Amino acid sequence: MKYFNALILTGVIISLPLYGIQAIDTKTDPGISPSGLLTNTLATSSYSSSNVGSASSQADEPSLHVGGAVRYNILLADYESGVDANSGQFTFDTWRLNVVYDNPGGIGLNFEYRWYPTFGTHFVKQGWLDYALTENTEVQLGVTQVPFGNLTYNSNNWWFSLPYYVGLEDDHDMGIKFTNTTDSYRLDFAYFFQPEPEGPPASFGTGGSGRYSYDVIPDGNASLTERNQFNVRGAYFLDNGEFGASVQYGQLYNTSIDQFDSRFAVAAHADLSFGNFGVMPQFLYYSMDAVDNNGRDISTAYMGAYAIPYEVSTEAWIATLGLSYSHDVDFGPVTNLTFYNDFSYMENLIGEGTTWRASGDQLTLGDHFQSTIQNITGFLITAGPVFTYVDIAQGVNQPWLTDRFGVGVGPGHEDLGIGDSEYNIRYNINIGFYF
Repeated sequence: MKYFNALILTGVIISLPLYGIQAIDTKTDPGISPSGLLTNTLATSSYSSSNVGSASSQADEPSLHVGGAVRYNILLADYESGVDANSGQFTFDTWRLNVVYDNPGGIGLNFEYRWYPTFGTHFVKQGWLDYALTENTEVQLGVTQVPFGNLTYNSNNWWFSLPYYVGLEDDHDMGIKFTNTTDSYRLDFAYFFQPEPEGPPASFGTGGSGRYSYDVIPDGNASLTERNQFNVRGAYFLDNGEFGASVQYGQLYNTSIDQFDSRFAVAAHADLSFGNFGVMPQFLYYSMDAVDNNGRDISTAYMGAYAIPYEVSTEAWIATLGLSYSHDVDFGPVTNLTFYNDFSYMENLIGEGTTWRASGDQLTLGDHFQSTIQNITGFLITAGPVFTYVDIAQGVNQPWLTDRFGVGVGPGHEDLGIGDSEYNIRYNINIGFYF
């Protein structure tokens, strides 16, 4: 579950007054870092009942909040080559800066920038202007989250679920989004002209792999970028959660031959709680009509994030199921333990026969590309401003869980003739401090 903690923290308060509880969303990147954002600062305990009236009036005044996070990562990988002296690492994972300008009745700002020393890149994660059109309707303009599937995340763990690795979980793009929320439902309508701006290594005007969320990027023999994307998402609220559906339609533009083609995705999803238990199922299908720089239909497209690109199948369905159990404790600074298991299965629907890949290579197979499996078992430790994810990440043809990084969500190991598709494991501890 994404909503089990509301922390009272002291961020850096630039302007006063502001009253409320600072809520930190602790969900993280895939094997990298969290993507929570700051909302309010200054705990409610900072004022008494005698000044509630003044607090109410001051709550309508603009205020600026600055905060961020620092994360460290400990890992032990047991992949195809086995375990050796280089299989374990202790890294300075990431640090980030959050700025929120809260402007009741006016235009506000939400901005987040991230630095990744391990990957040698940095970039904007989000950055939008917001305005309340009505009591129930808000508009966001800029780099904002794409309304697709379970929000804010389709997973409980530090690694996300497989949809993230094909650009369909916690994706952020450049455009405009309208959100209407009532007691019974939430509706999102959005248009995105292009993906979010990239960091290094960047290529102005064409897109690059230095980014937070996965997008189609130009690489190999396919100079493709995402353009003109439309999203509609609806969710109906229940007493114990929600269920809904999402539709996404956009274009792929080949800058080399000046050709537009289409891409499409649809999902059914739910996020439910039963006491301390959480259940989060989702089923999605996506398809991309993509051509290479020679005008040939291709079975893969390059997607990139964290400065690293890899090939992704142009058609597949993905089923996921997340289970969690949240338990409050009193172990010194530790106040909550949340146990979870997130399972993902991806069935590729393309690759049979002789096909061209985005790399420019030709591939002949008797069946579709191999399937991809990911299962993450672990628990989250909450201790004040420190959040620690302890995960056992398991995968077959999972692009981050292999000695051959990037292989799996397109053609698998056996498809490429580079060995068996083995069951790989990574033991991972990620420690984050939010301020």
